[in-house]
Amino acid sequence: MKQVVRILLIVIGSVSLALGVLGIVLPLLPTTPFLLLTAACYVRSSDRLYNWLMTNKWFGSYIRNYKAGRGIPIKAKISVLIMIWFSFLFSAFYIASSPWLKAGFIFGGCFFTVVIFMTKTLKPEDDED
Repeated sequence: MKQVVRILLIVIGSVSLALGVLGIVLPLLPTTPFLLLTAACYVRSSDRLYNWLMTNKWFGSYIRNYKAGRGIPIKAKISVLIMIWFSFLFSAFYIASSPWLKAGFIFGGCFFTVVIFMTKTLKPEDDED
């Protein structure tokens, strides 16, 4: 069972990494949250992949800045908020049939918006790369 979980985490981490890479070039797809998910999956499944990710010249800085408490770039925050509200509002108005479920989506959007606003914003002079 441990091997199945390990493989599943590697697959999820790799898909998340691909989405994070796409987020670098696509303005509405957030990079940092996908790279953080990748790091979380890799740290629990493969030391080799985690070390590669953390030392990678393109992706490592996103994760190191967040882990060091320097924050998330403003572009990433804006992208995340746009994606959250687009998906939650779409779900609330076009997918959810129950008023309680609609309210849940709206509450979820508000909750995650507060979390993003409370997360420190990376200032360009703080960026290590």
